[in-house]
Amino acid sequence: MGDTITALVLLSSGEKACVCFVVVFFGSVFSQSMPSSYTVTVGTGSQWFAGTDDYVYITLVGADRCSQRTLLDKPLYNDFERGAVDSYLVSVEEDLGELVLVKLEKRKYWVHDDWYCRYISVKTPAGDNVEFPCYRWLVDDKEVVLRDGRAHLPEDDKMSLVKQHRQNELETRRKTYRWMEWQPGFPMSIDANRHNDLPRDIQFDSEKGVDFVLNYSKAIENLFVNHFMHMFQSSWSDFADFERIFLRIRNTISEYVMQHWKEDFMFGYQFLNGCNPVVIEKCTKLPDKFPVTNEMVAISLERNLTLEQEIEAGNIYIADYEVLDGIKPNCTDPCTLQYLAAPICLLYKNTQKKIFPIAIQLGQTPGEDNPIFLPTDAQHDWLLAKIWVRSADFQHHQTVTHLLRTHLISEMFAIAMFRQLPAVHPVFKLLIPHVRFTIAINTKAREQLICECGIFDKANATGGGGHVQLVQKAMKSLTFRSLCFPDMIKARGVDSKQDLPTYFYRDDGYKVWEATKSFVSDVVNVYYTSDEKVQGDEEIQAFVKDVCNFGMQGFDSCEFPKTLKSRDELTEFLTVIVFTASAQHAAVNFGQYDWCSWIPNAPSTMRRPPPHKKGLANVTLIIDSLPDRGRSSWHLGAVWALSQYQENELYLGMYPDEHFIERPVKAAMEKFRKALADISSAIKRRNEGKKLPYYNMSPDKIPNSVAV
Repeated sequence: MGDTITALVLLSSGEKACVCFVVVFFGSVFSQSMPSSYTVTVGTGSQWFAGTDDYVYITLVGADRCSQRTLLDKPLYNDFERGAVDSYLVSVEEDLGELVLVKLEKRKYWVHDDWYCRYISVKTPAGDNVEFPCYRWLVDDKEVVLRDGRAHLPEDDKMSLVKQHRQNELETRRKTYRWMEWQPGFPMSIDANRHNDLPRDIQFDSEKGVDFVLNYSKAIENLFVNHFMHMFQSSWSDFADFERIFLRIRNTISEYVMQHWKEDFMFGYQFLNGCNPVVIEKCTKLPDKFPVTNEMVAISLERNLTLEQEIEAGNIYIADYEVLDGIKPNCTDPCTLQYLAAPICLLYKNTQKKIFPIAIQLGQTPGEDNPIFLPTDAQHDWLLAKIWVRSADFQHHQTVTHLLRTHLISEMFAIAMFRQLPAVHPVFKLLIPHVRFTIAINTKAREQLICECGIFDKANATGGGGHVQLVQKAMKSLTFRSLCFPDMIKARGVDSKQDLPTYFYRDDGYKVWEATKSFVSDVVNVYYTSDEKVQGDEEIQAFVKDVCNFGMQGFDSCEFPKTLKSRDELTEFLTVIVFTASAQHAAVNFGQYDWCSWIPNAPSTMRRPPPHKKGLANVTLIIDSLPDRGRSSWHLGAVWALSQYQENELYLGMYPDEHFIERPVKAAMEKFRKALADISSAIKRRNEGKKLPYYNMSPDKIPNSVAV
């Protein structure tokens, strides 16, 4: 072969110099056939700062051989701009065989410039297109090696090259995604103290958008309540005083709550469709600690039955906040004492099948200093008792229902997924949209919100460490079955639509659960053709074991599965993960502004102790018990900020990142979207004309993941 001269040419292209190699051939080389080429198409992300000015190199790895490491660069052209799709030719002397891997490398140009690659698509000389999903950041000088877009179980990989790649990916992930115990007795979390310490792939695109301090301050300003902050510890004058802050924050439900919050119907309705619709249970026997008699409540009963007969007929319900008993109230501000209660509330389903409160005890231990308040008591005694229940419900909602049972649990599933499932695994592809930004939002919360002296301490009665105690206590009753929506509903005895026809949280939740379970089952059955395949998948078994033994710290009481033996068990396990991160979180998060912005309906703290006898309450005592102006402002900022959807939100069933390329899975996705659209339409029709529409479980308002 004749001589070959390679000249290095530097060309100025926009903001960077482009390197290209000019190859001049002499002699007999001209008689050789021209090398074949692969067309490589590169998609850059459209989020902020996704583009790069760094050098990007690619190596194509086939079953037979590899291409040369090739610089992807077009002279006089600015490559890899945000949202760009760029194509390049990669020349090879011989065919590479079946394409197996793509290796991407990024090298610094002037300074390190992170790059988000969406995908690599390769057209072979034979005309075949091979997709390599990426959806990852390339940072510093680190490289990324990608598998093609087909999902593979461990048993599918026969070639040593791909087996080694699979093992290397998991070994790297386990070093990157490490477990950490943030507080004793909590589900394990990510080993990172700050958002910026997280792996780049799971950070927010813009940290500014989820800065709690910034967002809450902005919310307070937008709500026109910042002028109250200079009177931080002063009380409101009367209930009308609260209405002033509604000049800027009214909406359909919040205004209706403001107008009707004192009514027993509104009080009872919230146990079904408010922010915390998971506490109410059917009462089959009055607990000894709650000695309500028939004489006490007979006037409230409408069927000419005794209390015992009403219980037997299934018309009595109970809400017990025992988990709050013994929790230390916030004392971060020594100038203002704050108080907590652990009330028990008895509820009655009347002849119109509406729920009304008929008895309230504000402590767990009966006695003369812990009276049972009744609707027949003086107006302000009964109102104050209901306010105490609403305050307890707010604490339970924020810390147990919302923080623990959606945020922390979803993070735990996410960490185990990253540690045990490679990107090529079908379950990783299924779950990755449903853990989007979850670890990031939780890390940010630990950094600013629920940490010592964080925002939680500024307004909430369980701030200052009470929220930690509450999570630790609630963990003892958290079981896997309680995360399965139908089981949770049935265990509380509220599964009958005939008994509770307006329990929309239950009805809509059932529909979304079944649609989600059907979708998950369809995907599972594409890859697992038998139960034996589930049993033999060591990565899935390691994932489930990691969740139980490390994420849940091996607590026997949690009853999380340690192994999965069938496709049905795998389907249920994955449905719990997807449903918790999407529908359940949406149901308990996005209604906070609706139900909690009218502060007397959801006091974040109480500044007077629970009344120990009747006849003490009046308007002054109630106002002095409610949060002061400053804490009210922080509370409003919190429920406003937490109820806002993210920009470019991805709702349930929206999967713009194409991790799957198989047609059966794409068909399952389309079927899922159709089912969700039908549910949304049915909910919209039901809500028409309602003064209290319920839409928190409507799929078009359910984000894919816990991201706020």
